[in-house]
Amino acid sequence: MLRLVEALPDPEVPAPRVVGVDEYATRKGRHYGTVLVDVESRRPVDLLPDREASSLAAWLAKRPGVEVVCRDRAPFFAEGATAGAPQAVQVADRWHLWHNLSEAAERCVADHRGCLRVLVSDPAQPAPEPEKFEDPSGSPWPRGHRFADRTRANHATVHELLAAGLSRRAIGRQLRMTSRTVKLLANAATPEELFQGQWQGRPSKLDAFKPYLDDRWNQGCTNAWKVWEEIVPLGYQGSYQQVRAYFREKRLSPGPITARPPSPRVVAGWILRRPETLTETERLRLKAILVHCPELDALTGHVRSFGQMLTERKGERLPQWLDAVRRDNLPGLHTLAAGFDRDHDAVVAGLTLPWKSGVVEGHVNRIKMLKRQMFGRAGFTLLRKRVLLAH
Repeated sequence: MLRLVEALPDPEVPAPRVVGVDEYATRKGRHYGTVLVDVESRRPVDLLPDREASSLAAWLAKRPGVEVVCRDRAPFFAEGATAGAPQAVQVADRWHLWHNLSEAAERCVADHRGCLRVLVSDPAQPAPEPEKFEDPSGSPWPRGHRFADRTRANHATVHELLAAGLSRRAIGRQLRMTSRTVKLLANAATPEELFQGQWQGRPSKLDAFKPYLDDRWNQGCTNAWKVWEEIVPLGYQGSYQQVRAYFREKRLSPGPITARPPSPRVVAGWILRRPETLTETERLRLKAILVHCPELDALTGHVRSFGQMLTERKGERLPQWLDAVRRDNLPGLHTLAAGFDRDHDAVVAGLTLPWKSGVVEGHVNRIKMLKRQMFGRAGFTLLRKRVLLAH
């Protein structure tokens, strides 16, 4: 059956005028290919076994009728399109442009994370902090926490074996750990260096309401049920148990417990969303941050002007937008502006012309489905046949 499928001739398709280009993974993180789609007919026209600029250039050179190349901002696609189809207009996909901006905005917010503490309410009458009984190691995780105790035990075991003269490879075999895990444990001077990432700062439904809970606590209301009944009409959708746990932490802690400021990702999300889609609480919290931090206020203005330029297809405004970005102290946006300058013509075309790469992304997802159906065992030849003959 496989030989019969592979022997089928390629379908005859008309020469494409608008081509969409994107990469797909044959083995994620190691090997990638290129999919080419006729954007007008929405049909895949070919698959290439790699994503090299030379392969794309050779494919385009055989098709002089190509007038538009839709792509993301990957340099190998830009080089291949320039070499193989110099007559074609290159269009940077709008979704990728907005995604690049969102990443830059989050970096800018992270650079000013200290300004986010303006949302953390202080006690009404500050008093000298009582003596805190902290873990001498300064660990953010208490004793008895499953993740913390396991990490501490593994860290101590690895360092004992290193001190005994064992190699890292031998330690991995003895403890049945991967080389990456052994490396992380061996390179960390203390186990607390490993307490980061997804285990910390995970947002909850209660985060937006913690300033309100702090205010009620400072006013003398320590009844968790009563406060829970107050915040439900304000939009809280979490459980009563979260409120009770937060008040219990306040009650048992020797020091004052207050809400943590929102993460840079959350604040960047407020900035990137349309103002009318923000809740009243989010709008007021964002306003407080922007009043306190002029750099983030400037960032918000740049993000919203770029969003308007993108939705209204006003690509001719890009030079003015880049000049405005460079006048502000926002290094994260300066890096983005430099990248837009290097790919200036394609970015302007993406902000002006109606073409985009959405249909190509859909075919990339379909390739993933076909790969799963074949359990990852099919070679490039069979995968190419199945993609091209699916229509």
